[in-house]
Amino acid sequence: MQKFFTTLLVVLGIYTTAFSQTKGTTEFGINVGYNAATVTTGNGQTNSDYRSGINLGVSADYYFSDRWSIKGKLIYDQKGWSNGFIDDGSGAITTDYKLDYLTIPVMANWHFGHTRNWYLNFGPYVGILLNAKETATSTDLKEFFNTADIGLDVGIGIKFPISDRAKFFIELNGQGAATDLVKNNEGSAIRNSVSSVNIGFNF
Repeated sequence: MQKFFTTLLVVLGIYTTAFSQTKGTTEFGINVGYNAATVTTGNGQTNSDYRSGINLGVSADYYFSDRWSIKGKLIYDQKGWSNGFIDDGSGAITTDYKLDYLTIPVMANWHFGHTRNWYLNFGPYVGILLNAKETATSTDLKEFFNTADIGLDVGIGIKFPISDRAKFFIELNGQGAATDLVKNNEGSAIRNSVSSVNIGFNF
């Protein structure tokens, strides 16, 4: 976790330095949000119990025009699911799965509305597994899960100007994985699914 925050500070520092050279074409941002995470299966079933978590991130949004831009993010993402099951050797017991990722989405942004402060975004993401644990027996499960989580990120948001350079934003995002969580899974695929509400600042 300490390494993650160090990385965020370094990236934010690079973004801030670059801002003076790209003013007018690039916006940089920081955000915090609430995650409601669960999993889906290959046969269309969804786990009904969500893991509540957070996300923290930085972003860079490069404008090609007043309507289109491309946005990259670096996010600490808490995923997983609640009220799952694990076999502790004596039978199945109920547990919560906590999976944390470093997620990197790259999305096309369409800006709309009279002042172009509304936006829709969509594009692929890659998540890198940082840790994976379950709560019933405090077992580290990272070796049983695939390192990469790949899927689609979509969202909608609105920005509120608060100064000549800064904007406050609120956005809703959803992630749906295309890859299986479990290594060498011989059953139905298990995939991450996350909905989030985020707030932050662009500058």
